[in-house]
Amino acid sequence: MMEIVVATRNKRKVEEIKRILAEMPVKILTIEDFPECPEVEEDGRTFEENAVKKALNIARCTGKPSLADDSGLEVYALNGAPGVMSSRYAGPDSDDMKNIEKLLKEMDSLNDKKRSARFVCCIALAFPEGNIKTFFGYVEGIIGKEPKGSSGFGYDPVFYPEGHGRSFAEMSSEEKDALSHRGKALREFLNYIRDKIF
Repeated sequence: MMEIVVATRNKRKVEEIKRILAEMPVKILTIEDFPECPEVEEDGRTFEENAVKKALNIARCTGKPSLADDSGLEVYALNGAPGVMSSRYAGPDSDDMKNIEKLLKEMDSLNDKKRSARFVCCIALAFPEGNIKTFFGYVEGIIGKEPKGSSGFGYDPVFYPEGHGRSFAEMSSEEKDALSHRGKALREFLNYIRDKIF
């Protein structure tokens, strides 16, 4: 069975990845299984740069294929912000709630037509010898005016995917996985890895 190290300490991301990859004969490890691996600084200008850097560093540290994702929210009226700063939008000590509060404050004066946004995900698969493959997923939607729902994480309580009247945080895990940017990128990865394994 192929072993892949998921290069994140975010437990909710790991759960999401495990759920979507459940059908594959792949053993998912995390960087928690390799305490000797260093923390990788996300200092890239794009989601792809960050994902590739994380995956490559962890693949070289563990000697195993590594899967890293970098994802975030891009609000069109804010010139793509928070973008690669999504998890740190409210500053170094930010958390999901502080990030959402800052976003809603920045968008306070925007009417419904100007609240369009998209979630972006880049997944990088890196091998210890340096080979890299990237996969992308996008989901368009709008930003609500207040958080709703208690599922998910990040900006899920204020993001309404296109054509849906509920936020990601009001959906079941299965509903969100079917629509989400990470779900789409992981399915691209699945198609690729399926050809490699079988």
